[in-house]
Amino acid sequence: MTLVDTPGDDGTPPEAPRRARARWSDRVGRWRRGVIVAVAAVLLALTMLLHSRIPNRIGNLGSLLETFLPWAGLAIPVLALCAVLRRSFTALAALLVPLLVWLNLFGGLLLDKTGSGGALMVISHNVDADNEDPAGTAADLAATGADLIALQELPQGKSEQYEEGLAEAYPYHTVIGTIGLWSRIPLGETTEVDIGMAWPRALRTTVHADQGEVAVLVAHLPSVRVQFRAGFTAEQRDQAAELLGRAIADEPLSRLLVLGDLNGTMNDRALAPVTSQLRSTQGAAGAGFGFSWPANFPVTRIDQILVRDLEPVSSWTLPATGSDHLPVAARLDF
Repeated sequence: MTLVDTPGDDGTPPEAPRRARARWSDRVGRWRRGVIVAVAAVLLALTMLLHSRIPNRIGNLGSLLETFLPWAGLAIPVLALCAVLRRSFTALAALLVPLLVWLNLFGGLLLDKTGSGGALMVISHNVDADNEDPAGTAADLAATGADLIALQELPQGKSEQYEEGLAEAYPYHTVIGTIGLWSRIPLGETTEVDIGMAWPRALRTTVHADQGEVAVLVAHLPSVRVQFRAGFTAEQRDQAAELLGRAIADEPLSRLLVLGDLNGTMNDRALAPVTSQLRSTQGAAGAGFGFSWPANFPVTRIDQILVRDLEPVSSWTLPATGSDHLPVAARLDF
């Protein structure tokens, strides 16, 4: 005998259809719930995708976002948790959009592109003018066996401890203002590169390697500040980047190596006069983002090794010294 649900004495609907309607209502509700989370996911994706369209007119907001752009991805798991708590299919589906955008922008940096070998090992390090252990920093850098070591923020007029610590391993060196280059390979004439500062913060020299000459620029662009009223103050840095970009464009040697603290990332549009002409060793031959500042908890890469007509083989950051920056290193082939 087949049992069929019939309405109860009080006129209530049968139990089976009521359960079916409840399940259907729940499914529909899961798609309708979480609309706010879904909208936030789409806005996050648009922010990352169109970061270059965010204007710099108000507090250099665009450059500030681009400095820390990889960290925008942290919002994705937060929104995913909200979607799960809301049991929203719509929100979870919408989260695929920012995830794909983030992977398109930064997924390549997650791959290990480190190679072996390399004819030239180079290091760039902002040693921090307030470094309390300059001798130890010099010893750590010399122990790497690098062919070239570029230093920025040398104590003005007080670079002797670095010169003494590096003299034995690096017979060739040049210092202008607060920047210097130490080399195992003979250097040519050094000249100051004008980047609009009151004292020298960029130099140009030539490395006479067996494989041929390489022009080397060492630079320390002006610092930037994040202030409550003024926003991201970077005008002086941006002007210096323009001047450095002109020096790169005017460089007659095809092989060019730029080492320094640029106080900006490869994503920052304000550094385009420099970065548009060169390759980043970290992007071409590194593993991960290579964050270099601040040393105790690096959140961004403002120390750069950039090349032209040289082939990056590997790129990495070195252990912390007495500075507030991590040294960055790369191996290059001709």
